[in-house]
Amino acid sequence: MAVDRSKLRVLVADDHPMFRLGLALALRSLGFGQVDEAVDGQHAVELATGRRIDVVILDLRMPRLNGVDAARAISGADAHGHEAPVIVMLTTFDEPAVVAAAAEAGAVAFVGKETEPEALARLIDDLLERRGSRIIATPELPYLTPREAEVLRLLVAGVTAKEMAHVLGISPETVKDHLGSLYGKLGVNDRVAAIGAARRFGWVVLDEIHAATWRVSRGEDA
Repeated sequence: MAVDRSKLRVLVADDHPMFRLGLALALRSLGFGQVDEAVDGQHAVELATGRRIDVVILDLRMPRLNGVDAARAISGADAHGHEAPVIVMLTTFDEPAVVAAAAEAGAVAFVGKETEPEALARLIDDLLERRGSRIIATPELPYLTPREAEVLRLLVAGVTAKEMAHVLGISPETVKDHLGSLYGKLGVNDRVAAIGAARRFGWVVLDEIHAATWRVSRGEDA
């Protein structure tokens, strides 16, 4: 059955006013009945909780709460009898770790910010017609243990193996073991290549996004 856009309620969340206002205006001109706007991730959660929202379009990088955490909160919220909204992640990032995190948080589609509004509108129609399906193809990623992930973050930050031992409270030999396991999983042989792999997979982007949200939550500059 064809989607009646005039009966739909869409929420656009983006902290850049020009982009948010432009997209909201475009969606209204394409026939969507009500298009609400959120200025950040926390605002999006507040607007989407406890009321009927059919589609939520989330930017990935937002203050107070990033798009991944906002998606997780919205998809897990009590909708008071309303069907959970379809969540679309709108961003310039398409690294595997970012896509996987968005999918795990409840997003069902992932589109670039360069997408034409008409194409986004057609995607929304398709998602609602096939509600419950997932457009995102969750990418395969190397599985890292929590300790290996810590070592990788320190590696990207430029911390030496000796310094890692002190920071993590483990022996230098154990650090070397973790580095060897990490290099093997990433298919690399040294620190530089490991950092390149971390950037390619998108782990660095996710860390930056979560760090920015943390700084804003503490009243610091993002």
